[in-house]
Amino acid sequence: MDFLNPGYLGPKNFFQRRFAVPIERYGDTASLRTLRALAQPFILRRLKTDRSIIQDLPDKQEMTVFCGLTAGQATLYQQLVDQSLVEIESAEGIQRRGMILALLTKLKQVCNHPALFKGETENHFSIADAHADAHFLAHSGKLQRLEEMLEELLLAGDRCLIFTQFAEWGKLLQPYLEKKFDREVLFLYGGSSKKQREEMIDRFQNDPQGPRIFILSLKAGGVGLNLTRANHVFHFDRWWNPAVENQATDRVFRIGQTRNVQVHKFVCTGTLEERIHELIESKKALSDQVVGAGENWLAELDTNALRDLLLLDRAAVIDDSDP
Repeated sequence: MDFLNPGYLGPKNFFQRRFAVPIERYGDTASLRTLRALAQPFILRRLKTDRSIIQDLPDKQEMTVFCGLTAGQATLYQQLVDQSLVEIESAEGIQRRGMILALLTKLKQVCNHPALFKGETENHFSIADAHADAHFLAHSGKLQRLEEMLEELLLAGDRCLIFTQFAEWGKLLQPYLEKKFDREVLFLYGGSSKKQREEMIDRFQNDPQGPRIFILSLKAGGVGLNLTRANHVFHFDRWWNPAVENQATDRVFRIGQTRNVQVHKFVCTGTLEERIHELIESKKALSDQVVGAGENWLAELDTNALRDLLLLDRAAVIDDSDP
């Protein structure tokens, strides 16, 4: 809006004081109405959920799936935070931004599974470990919850997409799920050839006996595909950009879909994943797409705000002694 109409909504500090803070922090509906009235004449938008445009598209239900960290995940997470914050404190400028983004990536990897973190655990796991069911499963709270949900999904005869931003995680997850459920699992990522890509899509969409679980890297499978045979979408790790996640979900929730779509967004409680999830939810009151592409906006946080974001809540760790 500011690019097209410079100054129309005032300078940044005025916009923050007049609209952003009242709407995001205090839920000020009067300010929201004023902002909407100012912006609406310039916006032309059609939604799939508008029945006056598309009458036969089914419903979409989105839910957040909260998962705990295992004790091993929590220990590794805390070590990374403690070590990195000391280094970040003394860094400046572009170096500091790079260190923050690298730390966020590492912590997201740990939240998925320690096998994904290429540091201290580099030699402790391999693709072969994905075949050792109990050992591999025990190291990830997210994986434990995914397995439970997939069991229910398969019993119901449903099909699903599982999105991850880490191709390496797909390479670990695919053999694990194939052995666990004794069925073929598809995996599409940047290294898949055009022929492999087309064959996988065709089998998933058109073969009644085809695989019912399809893992996709977010970059390779997040746009341009029609996969309406699925009626469940799992975002195993969050991109933290609502627009990117919505594009991925729309591989399923589009014209041609005949069943209600269930969208499951996995979040590790007590970690940066839960706090960023809360940040994004609060931003939605101002705009569904207010968060810029990628995670660069997080690199602007000062050290104290970053520490609050990354602080691990020990109460959220899974007790290994639980049945």
